[in-house]
Amino acid sequence: MIQDQHSDRFISTLTKNTVAIILAGGRGSRLKSLTDWRAKPAVQFGGKFRIIDFPLSNCINSGIRRINVATQYKAQSLIQHIQRGWGFLRGEFNEYVNIIPAQQRVSEEWYKGTADAVYQNVDLLREGCAEYILILAGDHIYKMDYGKMLATHARSNADMTIACINVSLEEAKGFGVLAVDETDRVIEFAEKPTNPKHMPGDETKAFA
Repeated sequence: MIQDQHSDRFISTLTKNTVAIILAGGRGSRLKSLTDWRAKPAVQFGGKFRIIDFPLSNCINSGIRRINVATQYKAQSLIQHIQRGWGFLRGEFNEYVNIIPAQQRVSEEWYKGTADAVYQNVDLLREGCAEYILILAGDHIYKMDYGKMLATHARSNADMTIACINVSLEEAKGFGVLAVDETDRVIEFAEKPTNPKHMPGDETKAFA
């Protein structure tokens, strides 16, 4: 019990020292007409919800309350949803959900991809004076406690930690696939490989 309390306190310290950036500027062309007039993260899910609500909820439930949302493609619907549904955070406690539109901050180019979206907003992330930066996709549907990942990251003294799931080798052909060694250190990344490398201990699955 005492160990659990110490662990909870440790995780709480980590999440309070974390700033998140959710990358929500993509179109999602495979959704066809659903994204003709809105970004993929703004697509409705289960009635009144939007896909963006999943990473936002994960952040709040993990104790992360400094959140930036980077937008680009047809963002009006997404911006309205965030303004109307996520304005309850306490600004006086430095809690926020900030919308960051593409602004050509670094050059005359708009965001050219996910890494470039982070790069073009590095100065804003530095202003947050956070010890940890959490980079999230705005178009994934899942539930996750980011605090546990942060604790693993801090205790392992890693430069970077990547969250992934295990999928069948056949499914892995449609994803970015990580190859890791026996200590879970990433040694290779392949985007939609023809022959995905299996995860340690299970030759039928891969990390994606």
